[in-house]
Amino acid sequence: MFNRLFGKPKEQANASALATLDKLNETLDMLEKKEKVLEKKAAAELERAKEFSKAKNKRAAIQSLKRKKLYEQQIEQLGNFQLRIHDQMIMLEAAKATTETVDALRTGAAAMKAMQKATNIDDVDKTMDEINEQTENMKQIQDALSAPLGASADFDEDELEAELEELEGAELESQLLEPVAAPPVHPVQVPGTRIPTRPAPQKASAEEDELAALQAEMAFKLQANP
Repeated sequence: MFNRLFGKPKEQANASALATLDKLNETLDMLEKKEKVLEKKAAAELERAKEFSKAKNKRAAIQSLKRKKLYEQQIEQLGNFQLRIHDQMIMLEAAKATTETVDALRTGAAAMKAMQKATNIDDVDKTMDEINEQTENMKQIQDALSAPLGASADFDEDELEAELEELEGAELESQLLEPVAAPPVHPVQVPGTRIPTRPAPQKASAEEDELAALQAEMAFKLQANP
């Protein structure tokens, strides 16, 4: 229905605009050619006026200048015609561009309206509700799969947390009570000096042991008989 109402007039308007532009271009070309012919004639009359002036033929020279003026007036008139045609072509092209722009916007609006009609707000709300419902169902399924089974389901999470904190506290306390080992002390040796070493005691010989025993015996006798 829309194409039947607006399709043919739009095509006819575009065809008419194109035909008018072609006609204006043809007229413009014709005027430009005629202007060039008149310019040549005006230039020729000027040269003739110069020749008559040199020949001292004042009357003929003035007549040539008059004809030159007439040609120049016609050239000026043709220039005004060309200017008007240029203005008309510019306005027609602008109107054509405006018509095409409006037509494009109208087509875009019709397409948008058709798409909105195909997906109304009720369908969008229904689709979002279904997505939310499926998301909630999936969340419930994941919670059910991650829930503990069997004996582990009876454990109290709070009690386990408290027991873990107690173990951590005991471990920390045992670490604090352990004696701290003193770091080893290494002797500092000054460069260029040597620490004197004591000679190792030598093992006494048997004779020396015997001599020491006799001396002890004699000393005991002297003490016994003063």
